[in-house]
Amino acid sequence: MLSILRKARLKDKEMRILMLGLDNAGKTTIVKKVMNEDVNTVSPTLGFIIKTIDFQGYKLNIWDVGGQKTIRSYWRNYFEKTDALIWVVDATDRLRIDDCKAELKGLLLEERLAGSSLLVFLNKTDVVGGMSVEEVTKALDLENILTHRWVVVPCSAMTGQNLEKGLSWVVQDAKDRLFLY
Repeated sequence: MLSILRKARLKDKEMRILMLGLDNAGKTTIVKKVMNEDVNTVSPTLGFIIKTIDFQGYKLNIWDVGGQKTIRSYWRNYFEKTDALIWVVDATDRLRIDDCKAELKGLLLEERLAGSSLLVFLNKTDVVGGMSVEEVTKALDLENILTHRWVVVPCSAMTGQNLEKGLSWVVQDAKDRLFLY
């Protein structure tokens, strides 16, 4: 039944994308860069921000939700009707990669996120010494995720590197799963 409702919405060429990750991973900066807004004036998101972008013929409603530990328990309030989850990882934050893994694993167990596309944006890859795609794939145990189609895309919110590539994958994957031809 849930997939029928999703298919009906995609007929209108609209997708709901939930962007989550630990605090300071770069979620809001990614959204601002995609929206062609100034990325030099970003402050921590204490609640949520919704931005809509027309992308490849689809209206993407991107829900950017703050990642501070004190507000992570509220993430569940944003799961409804999510077509894709973008999980943003800070490539330079090796100290919290286990916390990052635990939070992601918890999200993937959520019934309301079942089957949604999973894009892992490995952000800040323009910073020397950051983790590689292979390191993060292993650290997050992504190879064992069987409940969601997923991909890791290295990116830089500051330069815009690979942001479009990641969003293209999300749109294509959601279309493949949900679109009525």
